[in-house]
Amino acid sequence: MTTKAKIITYWIMTGLVAFFIGGGGLAQVAQYVASPHGVVPILGYPMYFFAILGFWKALGAIAILVPRYPRLKEWAYAGIFFDLTGAAASCAASGGYGAYGFHVIAPLIITGFTVASWALRPQSRTIGVLFPAKHDSLA
Repeated sequence: MTTKAKIITYWIMTGLVAFFIGGGGLAQVAQYVASPHGVVPILGYPMYFFAILGFWKALGAIAILVPRYPRLKEWAYAGIFFDLTGAAASCAASGGYGAYGFHVIAPLIITGFTVASWALRPQSRTIGVLFPAKHDSLA
């Protein structure tokens, strides 16, 4: 993949992740404001749990978009990954949305976008080398 194609793909994936995660997070906070004492009956989680997730999702979306702060980006990518895979597992385990329905598949697709965004990010957005070269110091 050329450098230009890599950068374009990175920004497309990052934009999609930020849109879905940030928009979903803001919607979760708004839903809590409208009904703070409710419970999501299908999953059994209290609304305040979704408000907490929504708050952190919105911040995570901002973190992966802004320049600098590579360690914060690593944490944000990890949090987004855990949120999405946890959402898919919760929906699959509850069976309320259908074991392999949209609410299971959609988070897994966005997880793929998240992994692609993380893997394609420019050097300026990384902490360092994932697998450092091994040097033969005995030679």
